[in-house]
Amino acid sequence: MAIDLQSDLLQYLADHGNQHGERLPPITELAEEIGISTGKLREQLEVARAMGLVEVRPKTGIRTLEYEFAPMLEANLLFALCKEPSLFDQFGVLRNHVEAAFWYQAVEALRPEDKQRLRQLIDQAWEKLRGQPVQIPHEEHRELHLTVFSRLKNVFVQGLLETYWTGYEAVGLNMYADYAYLQRVWDYHEDMVEAIIEGDYERGYQALVEHTGLIQDRPEISGFQPAASSNNRQREKAEGVNNS
Repeated sequence: MAIDLQSDLLQYLADHGNQHGERLPPITELAEEIGISTGKLREQLEVARAMGLVEVRPKTGIRTLEYEFAPMLEANLLFALCKEPSLFDQFGVLRNHVEAAFWYQAVEALRPEDKQRLRQLIDQAWEKLRGQPVQIPHEEHRELHLTVFSRLKNVFVQGLLETYWTGYEAVGLNMYADYAYLQRVWDYHEDMVEAIIEGDYERGYQALVEHTGLIQDRPEISGFQPAASSNNRQREKAEGVNNS
């Protein structure tokens, strides 16, 4: 099936099936090979760079990169959040449905070293929360969620989940949270990880779904999200569609 990419360079990259790290000809030669002007090639090259398909460096020239879904998605999401921060809630709904949908497949693929790392992240988070001064375990929060889904062989799921955390940081949710809120979040995380380690994936799934509703208690969320009715809130929490 022929797909029109509307870009001579993208079509060239797709047709040639270039391997990750492969060096492409210099711009003049590449433009001649493709059959376009160097000016047009430079424009298309910027698009390819934004999509994360190639890198351009002074000494190494143009090299292809392994395909990832995240780069273009992140750029798109950040633009949307600049215009309207409340759109992050919609993206969070999508992310939470994806995590719930792929939960069982993801946890069944985890290796012993992954489970050990999850346990370490729980310990690190509690150490930060119980230390003096208290620290927000954002890095642990991000890594924990991404580790749970790290063995999935789906580049689009991985890209979407990674992009969620870029948006999470962009709207400032990593900067501050009420201490009681953080304790509740990490109680759920600990239960989720213990369930994974014990092989009780259903219990872990319930912890995942239930803890996604906690973020709605944060005051900064109410600042850019319309209030939901109590019935809608309960239904959303049950479905696991709120951000966490």
